[in-house]
Amino acid sequence: MRYIIIGAGAVGGAVGGRLAQAGHEVVLVARGGHLAALRENGLRLRVPDGDLVLRPATAAGPADLGPLRADDVLVLAVKTQDATAALDTWGPADVEGGGSAAERLPLLCAQNGVESRRQALRRFRHVYGVCVWLPATFVEPGVVSAPGAPLTGILSLGRRPHGIDATARAIAADFERARFEMPLVADVARWEYAKLLGNLVNALEALCGPLGGDDDVLELFGRVRDEGRAALDAAGIAYASEEEQAAARGRKVDPVPLDGRVREGGSSWQSLSRATGTIEADYLNGEIALLGRLHAVPTPLNELLQHLANRFAREHRPPGSLPVAELLRLADEAVAATTGTR
Repeated sequence: MRYIIIGAGAVGGAVGGRLAQAGHEVVLVARGGHLAALRENGLRLRVPDGDLVLRPATAAGPADLGPLRADDVLVLAVKTQDATAALDTWGPADVEGGGSAAERLPLLCAQNGVESRRQALRRFRHVYGVCVWLPATFVEPGVVSAPGAPLTGILSLGRRPHGIDATARAIAADFERARFEMPLVADVARWEYAKLLGNLVNALEALCGPLGGDDDVLELFGRVRDEGRAALDAAGIAYASEEEQAAARGRKVDPVPLDGRVREGGSSWQSLSRATGTIEADYLNGEIALLGRLHAVPTPLNELLQHLANRFAREHRPPGSLPVAELLRLADEAVAATTGTR
């Protein structure tokens, strides 16, 4: 199988790089300065066992490849706010022997949140969810850091809406030869929603920096996550428990310092760091806000984080530049406005 990584950023670059290192045929799809750097210098993948320079094929889109192959696997790794454009671009692509990618090829959604899976199922027949546990950083064109050890990541895989098939088994076998664990789970959505609850911290981290040991920020995150659980419970959506997640991960993907430096921030922090102008908060905290509105559950803290993260992205504010005291004040005001106590 050939793996076409649509969005060779942090997760996509780490996945594509490790697959290429293991001898699998890979195409890295990127744009702008990142694509130029990949074409000129290859992918520099920084991992605990050293810096790798890998030179898989690259593409800006399907036109660079001609008709796709019947054995191609599409791995969607763009941020969710970019998923619609990517799906619209790749879905109609011709496949050798007839038909389109949307009709014939498997599509793996390796992203935070859950919305891209719904978008994909509108267009593609064969959609697979991937619950991504893969610490990785992309802030410099052509360079991706993946500090996890002994494994680079754990990527739980299952068909959407549910099930496991022969294609999933073949893909998992390839990934497990490339420094990943890929458990096959028939109820992958249950793991994706659990990951969503953890990803509610992303906006908080982007605004104020890594949580560290600040008790006030940790307490605020606990309240943000409680809103998330209440919204999922009201919607009747199942999610894996924290104990299940901890048991599945164990000490398999522990981030280690690379060149003496620890990983600075997650995906939303990286979006602000690269000044992309967009951020995925609408599909993380915004997913909880949506469920809250649909099921009459107040979610003022998630709505606040969604609003602030979007504003920071639009204004190209640097990550970590909101004082904690200011965020706590705004959080108290948001809750008071919802409860009518101010």
